Amino acid sequence: QNDLAVQKKKIEEVETWLKMHIVQRQPKQSGSVLLLTGPPGCGKTATLQILARDLGLQVQEWTNPLSLDFTKEDLRNMFGHDSNFHTFPSQAQAALFQDFLLRANKYNKLQMLGESSENDKKLILIEDIPNQFYRDPGSLHEILRSFVRRSRCPLVFIISDNFSGDSNQRSLFPAEIVEELCICNISFKPVAPTNMMKVLNRIAAAEASMNRENYTLDRTSLELLCRGCSGDIRSAINSLQFSSTKGCSLEKEFWSKKKKSSTIKCDETGVSKVRKKSKCNTSEDQEIQAIGGKDASIFLFHALGKIIYCKREAMSQAECPQLPAHLSGHRRDTLLIQPEEIVEKSHMSGSMFNLYLHQNYVDFFSDIDDVVRASEYLSTADVLCSNWSARLVMESYSASVATRGVIHSNTSRAFAHQQGGMGFRPLHKPQWFLINKKYQENCIAAKSLFSSFCLPPECLQTELLPYLAVLANPMRNQAQIAFIQDVGRLPLKRHFGRLQLEALGDKDPGVPE
Repeated sequence: QNDLAVQKKKIEEVETWLKMHIVQRQPKQSGSVLLLTGPPGCGKTATLQILARDLGLQVQEWTNPLSLDFTKEDLRNMFGHDSNFHTFPSQAQAALFQDFLLRANKYNKLQMLGESSENDKKLILIEDIPNQFYRDPGSLHEILRSFVRRSRCPLVFIISDNFSGDSNQRSLFPAEIVEELCICNISFKPVAPTNMMKVLNRIAAAEASMNRENYTLDRTSLELLCRGCSGDIRSAINSLQFSSTKGCSLEKEFWSKKKKSSTIKCDETGVSKVRKKSKCNTSEDQEIQAIGGKDASIFLFHALGKIIYCKREAMSQAECPQLPAHLSGHRRDTLLIQPEEIVEKSHMSGSMFNLYLHQNYVDFFSDIDDVVRASEYLSTADVLCSNWSARLVMESYSASVATRGVIHSNTSRAFAHQQGGMGFRPLHKPQWFLINKKYQENCIAAKSLFSSFCLPPECLQTELLPYLAVLANPMRNQAQIAFIQDVGRLPLKRHFGRLQLEALGDKDPGVPE
């Protein structure tokens, strides 16, 4: 456990769950399901395997069947002259999966030579989920319901998060199923750079003691590699191994002779300090990518936070460009982020990102004049995307105007020393989603309920229904009356109630289902 680069709290959570549902399990206790989620390479599988070994548990893992045994007769039937290619001599993955769960639950693992026969405590691990369940999650839910009723051992699913908005976890394990089957979800975070450095240093020390006795690893290059791997320790170890291979162009950057190590380290730290201060055109990200880094991605929640909280770096009077007197109000400290890169890493279109920004920016402003300026920038950004034929080209410019406009307009966060603004506020999903959904539903309902008028849905709701609401016509059915009351009448209240806002979670995707 000490070798794991995972937060101690997460290891304890998994260990507590395993002890509760395996070691201290009651005889008639129903089956239990654990769901481990987190980004790739954050130690989910390693944690489970090590804890299982420590607790003396057998792990029976499901792997999707790849090879199918075809006979000559099968191939003739499939590719013969009379074949319609509908026959395929294979069993469905879902059926094989169900059969595996039944057998794994019913029978103990085969006892290998040298293994003790006392250990019958086990868990079933599923990391490679059959593809059929992505298309039809309902079939997985049925299998899980029957498993929980009959099971004698726990079931563990491991799912890696995807930044691009794919909703694997939410489609396979929706909230109602998690609640119904009492599924426990433990979410892992990316590996912290300090933990990653410790692990890589340990690996490098072991490597040096075996193969490179006269060499030492360059710390600056290692730090650069850690930052480039976005918390994925598997990627970091692979990059280190690749960069250390004989003949690799990066080998000399990573490994240097011991005699020169002190001077090299001094030079490198000097360079890194200069690099931090200087605002070069070639960003650090490009240098990091050169050392086997992976594409960095940010969840929408964090991307919005980076724009709205807009952290800055203090600048001295000498470094700061002097603005003329009439523009002195526009002076700002240097931003620590590049707004365009943040939008790109959030894997969202510019217009969709603007929608979230527009919903949330007001709560973080303390001056009404700042809000006016920010809303003008957002309006300009909206106009840039108004022409559908040029929208694809203009979206990146639109996002740039909106993000930089909102950042620049917030004078309470203009300088690094200011802790202004409104502090922490929860982020919300745009009301536009709810209103648009309601509008679509109203259009469908209006069309079906008042089809005899032969009018488009917009005309029905804006021109016809307000008049029908005034007329006391008893010939309408109950559904029509209810719809007329909802759409055709404005509320009598002088102030409209605000729509219920839906909170944005730290791992929610941008685009709704």
